[in-house]
Amino acid sequence: MAGAAVPAIRIQREDFEVAAEIAALTRGRADIGAVVTFSGLCRDEQGTLSALELEHYPGMAEAEIGRIAAEAVERWPLQGLTVIHRHGKIAPGENIVLVVAASSHRQAAFEAANFLMDYLKSRAPFWKKEHLADGSAGGWVEAKEADDKAADRWKSGE
Repeated sequence: MAGAAVPAIRIQREDFEVAAEIAALTRGRADIGAVVTFSGLCRDEQGTLSALELEHYPGMAEAEIGRIAAEAVERWPLQGLTVIHRHGKIAPGENIVLVVAASSHRQAAFEAANFLMDYLKSRAPFWKKEHLADGSAGGWVEAKEADDKAADRWKSGE
């Protein structure tokens, strides 16, 4: 196992504070030399979206994200890893997801964060429904082929 980190995985309705999550992960850790974060926000889709509603299967989502986070810890020498994904109705501009990867060196932190986000975009068990600003019924958001291709580059042996 490359890293000794125990990933922290949270699926929650409540918002999160990016700076507080970084501080919690790095507090008292002189062995951390790099922290890479990715925070994903809800877009308004050129003013057409009033909210994005995210649904998940409790327990299953945590287990699946935990599995891929454990793979990240095995692949890169991480000192810390936090993954937070929200569910419920999220308005444009609000946080949806946060990945915080901490390592002694930047490359491991960058790669681990990128790996996690590629997985979350393409394979995490969440379903997204659009709520439109004009009040009309929005549809379920389909997975994008580009997201699947991005995740495929991390398959073992590549």
